[in-house]
This record gives sequence, C-alpha cells and structure tokens, in this order.
Amino acid sequence: MTMKTAILIDGGFFVRRYQAIKARVAPDENITAETLARDISASAFRWIRKANPHGYRQRELYRIFFYDCAPERHNAGPHPLTGEIVRVEDTIDFAFREALHEQLRRQRKVALRLGELHVKNGDWTLSKDAIRRLRAGATLDELEPASIFYKVKQAGVDMRIGLDIASISQQGQVDQIILVAGDSDFVPAAKMARRNGIDFILDPMWNPIRPDLNEHIDGICSVMPNPKGDGRERR
Repeated sequence: MTMKTAILIDGGFFVRRYQAIKARVAPDENITAETLARDISASAFRWIRKANPHGYRQRELYRIFFYDCAPERHNAGPHPLTGEIVRVEDTIDFAFREALHEQLRRQRKVALRLGELHVKNGDWTLSKDAIRRLRAGATLDELEPASIFYKVKQAGVDMRIGLDIASISQQGQVDQIILVAGDSDFVPAAKMARRNGIDFILDPMWNPIRPDLNEHIDGICSVMPNPKGDGRERR
C-alpha cells in the first residue's frame, strides 16, 4: 500500500508567519501572490521529507488543503484618530489575498477551502507597538493612524479544518496528516485522527505552542528557516 500524506494549512496563520519569517531571513525578497503560491506547492516535498527523514521516497502527496477567508468589501467607518472613512479592503491586503487564491486554484493537488470574514462585526484595534508606547507614557495624539487598525473576524476556517481532518482520517486514504497552524483548538480532531491510526504532525512555523499540545500530536517539524537563526528543531 502506498503511503500518502495530506497537508492542511491554516492560510491566515501561514501568510502572517511566512511574511514575518521572510522579513527576518530575506528582507530584500519581494513576496508576490504567485511566488507564495509556488512556494506552498514546492514546500510539500520539504514537509514530507522533514516529517519522514528515513522513508520520504516511499511517500506520496495526497493533497494540500489551504484554508482561508474570501475577501469582502465593507466600510469600517471613521478612523478613530483621523475621522476619515476607511474601507476594510484598504486596511487588509485584499488584492494580495484575491490573487493568492486565484494562483492556488491553478496549482496541482491544491484544494482551496474558503470561510467567511465577518467584517461588519469587526472593531478598531491597537497594534502591539501602540500598546507598548501607551504603557510607556505616550498619548493617543502621538500615535500614527496605522497604529490603530480595523480587525475583522474569521468564520468557518477552524470548523472546516476539523471536519476535513475527521473526514480524511475515516476515509483511510492517507496515513499521515501534516497540519500547518498555530495554537488553535485542533486537539479534538487530532485525537480522532490518531485513534484512526493517522500519524499527526504539526508545523507551527517556529511559533511557540502550549506544552500540553505535545501529548496530542506525533511530532513537530518546521520547514521554513528559524527566524531566530539558531537552527534548532524543538522535536
């Protein structure tokens, strides 16, 4: 029986971490939707080889599942500092996201799973740097407009990831799942997968995870360069 690996990617988390890591290790590299989509497909082999160092040649890619939210246009209302009417599509890189989705639709063995953005239920949020400056004694008048941004909420992404993990586990078409995600609530789905004999690997992209999650996965592997530059694998 051919051994197959399914790769599931939390798109919102992946894009943020990818851009942050690239900014540290390759600051001059221009990241376009096309190059990112190609890198996602090319990374499939790296994930499989890293998770199976002694048996990757006998393993096939089942499919890459990419989970994200479809861009939605909506007026966020007046900016708290400037009073100017702000469109949500101007506060989020909607053009990049739309182009990325279109590129991923063209990639072989990539399935795009789209949730929804609850832009009307979003709210204005302070950046981490703005919070740090306010704690240090700065006033609101000293903040730049970019220090306050409109944060929208995703809906359906975590649910789709959990449902696909359960479905893939029960179909018996793969014996390994690699999940690229942060500290999200995937534990119930991971437990179900492992009960069905699935080797469940997590790639948190060098992001710290809760220690108690280790008992619900079979290993951790991150294929991008370590942004801290120490080259160490945690497990």
